[in-house]
Amino acid sequence: MEPNPGHQTVQETPQSRPYRTGVQVAALAGFLAASFLVAALGGTASANNVDGWYTTADKAPWTPPNFVFGPVWTVLYTAMAVAAWLVWRRRTDRTRPAMVAYAVQLVLNLAWTPMFFGLYPALGTAALWLSLVIIVALIAAVVVTVLYFGPVSRTAGLLLLPYVAWLVYATTLNAWAAFNN
Repeated sequence: MEPNPGHQTVQETPQSRPYRTGVQVAALAGFLAASFLVAALGGTASANNVDGWYTTADKAPWTPPNFVFGPVWTVLYTAMAVAAWLVWRRRTDRTRPAMVAYAVQLVLNLAWTPMFFGLYPALGTAALWLSLVIIVALIAAVVVTVLYFGPVSRTAGLLLLPYVAWLVYATTLNAWAAFNN
């Protein structure tokens, strides 16, 4: 069991015994596949619009160049998958609620890109405001996920902190776009 200074000790469930290596590798591959499926779906929603309406949109002065987003999200999606895998493999009484929180944030993550990029041409500024609501809910969901992951695996909780930081930063970009477009 990983040390959890300042945290309550998590009890293993009666059925908890280590998963076989093949199962663990397959599970990690599954978590990575789920993360990158969300990334790919988001990419298809944004692909045409990053070079479309977003090119001429009024963006925050602190907006990075477009080429920064891909590598950052690749690292974040990988960290998310590894964090989920670390929690999944622990098989404690807290694993199920932690995985539910993880699934909720993944769905919110999936919802943001099509709303922000894909629906702007149809809904205009309303899409940017709805995106802002989604990303604020996403931050809350990821914070809840961190709070669930931390007691099960401190490493897993820590792996999600850069994701929270990036989402807060992305929220400032979304808010600027909503106010100025």
